[in-house]
Amino acid sequence: MNNNEQLLNYINGQWKRSNASSTVPVHNPASNAVIATVALSPAAEVDEAVRLAQAAFPAWRSTPVVERVQPLFRLKMLLEENLDALARIITNECGKTYAESVGEMRRGIENVETACGMPSLIQGYNNEDIASGIDEHMFRQPLGVVAAITPFNFPGMIPFWFLPYAVATGNCFILKPSEKVPMTSQKIFELLEKAGFPAGVLQLVNGGAETVNALLDHPGVRAISFVGSTPVAKYVYQRATANGKRAQCQGGAKNPVVVMPDADMETTTRIMADSAFGCAGQRCLAASVAITVGGAKNSFTEAMADVASSRTVGYGLDKGVQMGPVITAQSKTRIEGLIGAGEAEGAHVLVDGRQKKVAGYEEGNWVFPTILDGVNPNGEIARTEIFGPVLSLMHAANVEEAIAIVNNRAYGNMACIFTRDGSVARKFRYEADAGNVGINIGVAAPMAFFPFSGWNESFFGDLHAQSRHGVEFYTQTKVVVERWPLEWSRQF
Repeated sequence: MNNNEQLLNYINGQWKRSNASSTVPVHNPASNAVIATVALSPAAEVDEAVRLAQAAFPAWRSTPVVERVQPLFRLKMLLEENLDALARIITNECGKTYAESVGEMRRGIENVETACGMPSLIQGYNNEDIASGIDEHMFRQPLGVVAAITPFNFPGMIPFWFLPYAVATGNCFILKPSEKVPMTSQKIFELLEKAGFPAGVLQLVNGGAETVNALLDHPGVRAISFVGSTPVAKYVYQRATANGKRAQCQGGAKNPVVVMPDADMETTTRIMADSAFGCAGQRCLAASVAITVGGAKNSFTEAMADVASSRTVGYGLDKGVQMGPVITAQSKTRIEGLIGAGEAEGAHVLVDGRQKKVAGYEEGNWVFPTILDGVNPNGEIARTEIFGPVLSLMHAANVEEAIAIVNNRAYGNMACIFTRDGSVARKFRYEADAGNVGINIGVAAPMAFFPFSGWNESFFGDLHAQSRHGVEFYTQTKVVVERWPLEWSRQF
C-alpha cells in the first residue's frame, strides 16, 4: 500500500472514498512511519450507511437462518487462508508480535465458527396446552441495524466478538474501527465481500468522534457494542441508552493475580510474564497487579525481575522478538508518567523500562517491561489502568488479605490465582469480585462459546459479547399465544 493511500469505506457492497474534510495518518508503532491515511467520516456518511442497511434488512431478516450462516462458513475458510496476511497487517499497525497477531485472529475465527451454529443457538421454546386448546411460543427476531465501535489493541479479534452473531441472527451490521488501526478492518471486509454477503448487510465506516456520535444518535441504529477505556465506555453507554438503544460497553481493567506460596514458581513466572508483558500490556485481560502471599514474595519477585529484564523487545515481524512497542508516542509518554507517579507514591522501580531504544527502530514507541515493587494497595497507581507493560507488586500475609486487595478496586474484568491447593482455589473463585476468573491461568480469556464477563466499571450493560449473550443481545423475543378451537376446523 502506498503511504499516501486513503483507506476506503465499504457501503452497500461497494468501496467508497469518504468525502471527509479531515484525515489522520496511520503509523507503524515500531518505526512511526506513516503506512496509510484514514478519513474521519462525517455524520452524513453514517446516515447513508444506516439508511442503506435499513433497506437491506427486510430481505436479510427473512432469509432462513440456515442460509444466513453460509457466508460465515465461507468466511471462516477465507480467514484461515489469509491468516498470515492478516497477522502481518496487525503487527504493522498495532505493534504486537507476529505470534500474538496470529493468536488474535485464531480467537476471531473461533467466534465465526461458533456463530455458524446459529440454527441451534437462535431457537426459541414452546408449550402445548398451557390452557385448554391454547399453545404458547417464544421466537427470537433480529433488531434491525446494529453497530460496533472497536479499539486499537485487537483490530482482528474484537470485531468478531460482534459481527458474526449480529448477521447470523438476521441483523445488518456497521463497523467503526479505531482510526489508529483501520487497515486490518479493510482486509477483513475484503474477505467479507468474497464470502458473499448481500449488499447492505455489512458496512465499514471509518472515522473519529463525529462518526461515533452519529452512530450513537442515529434513530435507525438499534444497538451499540463498544470496547475501550472505562470513561469512554461509560459515555457511549449513557448516550446510546439515552437514545433508546441497547448497549454493551466493555471498559478498562486493573487485573490482579494472587501468587500463593505453594504455586509452581517456574510455571507461574513464565505465565505471568506472558500475561503482564504480552501485547505490551495493551489488553483488557493483562495481569497488572501481582499479590504475593506469605513466603511467595522473595522467590516470585526475584524470578519476575529476571524474566522482565531478559524479555526481547523489538519489531514484531523480526525473529525472536517477544514484545513490541506501545501504540503511540502519546501512550509511551503517559505510561512513563504513570511509572514515575508510582515511584513518587513510594514504589520501588525494580525493573525500569523507560527511555529505551531498539536498534534500527529508534523512533518507535518503546516502553520495556517494568516492575514496580511495594506498590501501596490504597494508592492512586494501584487503581489506575496503565495499559502498558508495567506490573505492580504487592504483598499479603494470607489469602483472606489478598482477596480483600483483589476486591478493593472499581474494575472487575479479571482476577487470577496460582496455587496447588484446591480449597484455596475454590475460595478465591467464589469470593473474587470479577467476571473472568483464572485458576493457574494468566489470561482468563473466555472461549467463543462463553461470554466475555466483565463486571463493575469494566462493563456497562446486561449482556456481554460472544456466545449465547451475543445471540440474546442481537435479538428481541416475541411471545405468541394462540388458540385453534377444534370446532373451527370442522366448519371447512
